[in-house]
Formats: sequence, C-alpha cells, structure tokens
Amino acid sequence: DPLLVIGLPALPVARACPIALTASERKRLKKMAYGHKTEYRFRQRAQVVLHAARGHSNARIARESGLHLDTVRTWRGRFAEHRLSALSDRKRSGRPASFTVLQSAQVKALACQLPAESGVPLSRWSAPELAREVVARAIAGTISASTVRRWLKEDAIKPWQHQSWIFIADPDFRPKAQHVLDLYARTFEGTALGDDEYVISADEKTSIQARCRCHPTLAPGQARAMRVNHTYRRGGALAYLAAYDVHRAKVFGRCEPTTGIAPFMALVAQVMSQEPYASAKRVFWVVDNGSSHRGKKAADRLTAAYPNAVLIHTPVRASWLNQVEIFFSVVQRKVVTPNDFTDLNEVGDRLRAFEDRYNATAQPFQWKFTTSDLDDLLARLDRHTADHPEESSAAPAA
Repeated sequence: DPLLVIGLPALPVARACPIALTASERKRLKKMAYGHKTEYRFRQRAQVVLHAARGHSNARIARESGLHLDTVRTWRGRFAEHRLSALSDRKRSGRPASFTVLQSAQVKALACQLPAESGVPLSRWSAPELAREVVARAIAGTISASTVRRWLKEDAIKPWQHQSWIFIADPDFRPKAQHVLDLYARTFEGTALGDDEYVISADEKTSIQARCRCHPTLAPGQARAMRVNHTYRRGGALAYLAAYDVHRAKVFGRCEPTTGIAPFMALVAQVMSQEPYASAKRVFWVVDNGSSHRGKKAADRLTAAYPNAVLIHTPVRASWLNQVEIFFSVVQRKVVTPNDFTDLNEVGDRLRAFEDRYNATAQPFQWKFTTSDLDDLLARLDRHTADHPEESSAAPAA
C-alpha cells in the first residue's frame, strides 16, 4: 500500500449496509421491480434493494444496473434505515407559491356570489370570466383560468352549473303525496290493494310537432353520426294522451288535436271499457292539476261516468310524482327526437306502433321514492325555510 510505504495509516473502507428482507418485503419489491405498470424510478430502486439483499456490493450493483455508485449507496442506505417507505420520493419545497391563501379564499368567495351582485352582465360565472374579474378587482395582478378552476375544485364549487328548484305551494302537499306514494306501494288509506284493484297514471304530452326536413335524414355510418337537416317545414302539432298501468307496465295512448276535458274522458273510456278495468273493484287514476282533470269537479265527473274509478291528484306543482312522465321521457328520446315526420298522420302512426313495441317488453318502473324519503325531503325544506325566512315569504301562494 503506498500509504504504508510513506508511513501513513490506510483509510477505512465503508462497508455497504447489509440488507435482510422479510417474505412480504421481498414479494412487494419483486412486484415493484418487474411489474409492467411500475414507474421506472421505483423499478430501479426496488432492483437495487433486491441486489443488495443477495449480498452484492454497491460497485457491482452500479455496474450491473448502470446507475451511479452514489445512487446505489443512497437507496440501499435509505431502505436499511426506513424500509419500504424510504423508496418513495421525499417531500420537496418546490417553487415558492405565486398566490396567498387569502387570494384563494377571495376568489372562492367571488365565485359564490351572483355576477349581478357585482354589476357584471353575466348570468353565471365561468373560470375565464372569474379570472378576468379577479384581475379587474386587483385581487391578483394576473391569474389563469386553470388556476381559478383548480382552486374551485378543492371545495367542489361549480358556479357555471345551475339547478332549478321550487317551493312547495300546496298546503296539503304531504297527504296528497302520501296517497300517490302509497298507491305505488299497493296500499290505500292503510289497506293493501286487492288483485282486482289497479293504479293508472295519466297525463297529456302537448304540442308534438311534425317537422318535415327539407333534405332527407342520413343514416349513421362508420365514424359518422346520423345527420338531420336543420331546415324544416311545419306540419302542425298534436297532443298525445297516455294512461300507464303502474304495476302491469301497460300503456294506453291516443292522439288528439288538442287537450281538454273531452279528450281526457275519451282516454278514460278507452281504458275503462276493457278488461280487467271494466269489472275491477277500483281503478285509481293518478293525475296532476292540469285543466283537463283539475279539482273536485273532475273527480265527480270521472266517478259519475265510471263508479269504480277514483281520481287521485298529485300535489300542486309536483308532476314529478306522476309515473307517466317517465314514459313520456322515453317517448321523447326514442320516438320524437330527432323530429322528422312528413305529417301528423306519420306522428300518430309512429306513436301507436311504439306503444305496441313498448308493451311487448316493458317492466314496471323501479320507483324508489317512498314516504320515508318524502318525510326527509320535507324536513330538509323546513330547515331551509327556517334558515332563509325571506325566501319562504317570497314564495308564491298555491
């Protein structure tokens, strides 16, 4: 040794940290080292530890893996000290923050205000518009829409979205809604319905137009959606009346030039004149408060024509409790849209053909809104009214 020749002691050689793995550690390290979805940096670190566990020196590991000797020494030492958790990256300070916590809070507060309150001629905020307003108010010198969007995402604030709502306007909302929900559950006034009692949900879908496109509709093709010409000729409009048997999933429909008492009673006659409804003990007709079947006069008129028919009204402004509205949404999606009919006769033929197709395979709707859900809804509305009494006082009367 040259150092010994000149009389100096030899420098001590640092020994590599010995690595002993448990069975679970070895399994996880192998998965990291050879997994197809493992990031490259984690794969290298796992391979270093596995080589070290076999007793290889740092120099050999560096030579076989192509890593620098200091890199091998670092990950071997970290694993020996902190085990598997040490193979992850340590937290770094990163670039200094460009914005303060106060600025973030001010942007979120601005997003929770209506633009009209600030004198901005917008119906709702978007991320770019918020960024523009933040600069205009000197909250920040400059800011990007993506930064605003990221801050709002932290608290799930989405001012560009909106939902409509309505106050309960019917003083008898609870008992009326319970009657409807109980009928859907096959009970009425606390008594289970018999096999010869039926529930019909009925309403009208108004103004179904016949729009004759000025150019033929093109069928879809490879990488091409159906194409419908925007220009059309009006061919008139009709009303579609439907009665839906809630528990048998059977639809009875008819087309009329307009809605009214006479068209509705014609629909009732169409249903009540055939079995099993003609000889049923009771047939409950669930309807909304439209002019064709509103109030006690409509109930008396129905009972006078068919003594076994009982008219049940949904609460005012609560047509969402009427199951036939679900069927109308199916009709809108599958029959009416896109609207391309030569005349009203074609509209009527299509609707009647769809009824037959629907009745052949239909299953009852899975109605999940129960009286318990109704009580929860009313309790939430009561809490909201208590917290915002000015809103309840501004609500329109029934």
